[in-house]
Amino acid sequence: MFGIWSHHVSLFFTPDFIIILLCISFFFVVFSFHHFFSQKLCLFQHQTNILSFIRGSSSSTTMVSSFDLWNSLSPTAIVEKAPSKTQPYLKLIRLDKPTGTFLLFWPASWGITLATPAYSLPDLKIVAIFATGSFLMRGAACIINDLWDKKYDKQVERTAMRPLACGDLNTNQAIALLAGFLSGSLACLLQLDSTTIALGVTAIIPTVLYPLAKRYTYWPQIALGATLNYGAIMGFVAVSNSFIPEAIIPLYFSTICWTLIYDTIYAHQDKEDDIKIGVKSTALRLGEQTKPWLTAFATGMITNLGIVGYVTEQTWPFFFALAATSCHLGWQISTLQINSRQDCWKKFNSNQWIGILILSGLFAGTLLKE
Repeated sequence: MFGIWSHHVSLFFTPDFIIILLCISFFFVVFSFHHFFSQKLCLFQHQTNILSFIRGSSSSTTMVSSFDLWNSLSPTAIVEKAPSKTQPYLKLIRLDKPTGTFLLFWPASWGITLATPAYSLPDLKIVAIFATGSFLMRGAACIINDLWDKKYDKQVERTAMRPLACGDLNTNQAIALLAGFLSGSLACLLQLDSTTIALGVTAIIPTVLYPLAKRYTYWPQIALGATLNYGAIMGFVAVSNSFIPEAIIPLYFSTICWTLIYDTIYAHQDKEDDIKIGVKSTALRLGEQTKPWLTAFATGMITNLGIVGYVTEQTWPFFFALAATSCHLGWQISTLQINSRQDCWKKFNSNQWIGILILSGLFAGTLLKE
C-alpha cells in the first residue's frame, strides 16, 4: 500500500501536473465545498442570530463576520466582486453557477475510477486533466449555447440578463473567449493517449450542434446526455487504453438516463417561456406525466449501473452507493414540484450528491478488490 501511495504522490513533482493541479484546486475545493454547504451554514447563521437576539447577546458578532468571509468565497460573490469589465465574461461561462461543471466531471470520474486496477488509486494526473477539461469545456459549451440562443434568451425571464442577450458582450468578444477555452481544452486533451484524443475531437461536433436540437425535437435532453457524458467513455479509455463494450456501454447509457432526469427537472423552470417562443423540451413533452417518466429514467440508470457493477465485479461499497443513489432519486422524484421554479432548481442542484455517491462507491470498491 505504501508503494502505491508513493507512486501517486510522486506525480505531484512533475511540472505539468503541478500546473494542472493549481488550475483546478481552488475551483474544486473552495467552490464545491461552499456550494454543498452554504445553505446549511446560512440557516445556522440565521438561527444563531435569533438566539443572540433573544438572549440580548452580542457574542454572535465574530461568528457573523466568519460567515461573511465564508460567503465572500462563493462563486456568485467572486463574480460580483470581480472588475466590472470582466464580470460579463465570467457570467458568460457561468462561473457563478458551477453545478454544470460538476455534472460534466462526475461521469468522467466514474469512467476513470471504473478502469482503475484493483487495490489501486486513480491516476491523479488523469483526474486533474479531466477536471480542468470539464471546467473549460463547460465554459465553451455555455458560450456556444448563448451564441446560438441569443435571440431566444432575450425572451426568457431567467436568461434575459445573460451577457450576450442583454448586450454586455458582443458576438466577436464571445467568439474570442470561446477560442481561448477551446484551445485550453485541446491542450488538456493532448496530454492523453491517441485513442482518447480521437474520442475527444469527435465530441466537439455534438457540443456545437446540441443547442439546435431544442428547436426541432421535444427530446433535446437525449442529445445533451449523449454529449455531456462522453467523458465517461473517454475517462475509461484514458486509463485502460482499451474499449470494453460490456462495461462502457451500460455506463454511458446510465449517464444519459441521469441527464434525462436532471435536465427534464431543469427544463420545467422555463416551460412557460419556452411555449411562447417555440423552444421544445422533455418538460413540455411529458407535462403532468413527468414523474412516471422520471421514474422510468431512474430505473434505467440504476439498472445499467447494476450491470456495470456485475460485469466489472464491483465490491459491496459500490452496491451500497447504488442503493443510496436509488433512495436519493426516489426522494427527488416523489417530492418534486414541477410548477415551482425554486423546487426544480433545488432538485437539479441536488444531483451533485449522486455524482459523489457513485464515485465514492467506485473508489472504495476498487480499493477493496483483490
